[in-house]
Amino acid sequence: MALRWHDRPGDRLVSFADSAPTPEGGTHVAGFHDGLTAAVNAYARGRRSLTPADPGLDADRITEGLTAVVSVRLDHPEFLGATRGRLGGAEVRACVEGAVREHLGAWLEEHPEQAAAVVAHLVRGCR
Repeated sequence: MALRWHDRPGDRLVSFADSAPTPEGGTHVAGFHDGLTAAVNAYARGRRSLTPADPGLDADRITEGLTAVVSVRLDHPEFLGATRGRLGGAEVRACVEGAVREHLGAWLEEHPEQAAAVVAHLVRGCR
């Protein structure tokens, strides 16, 4: 994955499975959203940017202003539909979610200035 937040409205996510574009997304994109949401909320709560009484940031809020690329390599990809534009497979979602949560969480911890700026921007936008 590669990602970057910016101040422009909207989001842009491009996804691939085995180097083939998946314009309709799929389980790898769902796992990306799950992991992203978990990592950002855990970091925000750990830094007390969100109090226990505050609702967590949802995926729509977190992806606002985000540009991201999600690419997975699979032994046996399960594409849905005749166009192969959507990836299936429940295990893919869990695997991507765990990897994003772990690696983004580590990046947030290792880059406190950038992480604080991203979280402040996201929290400010939801209040």
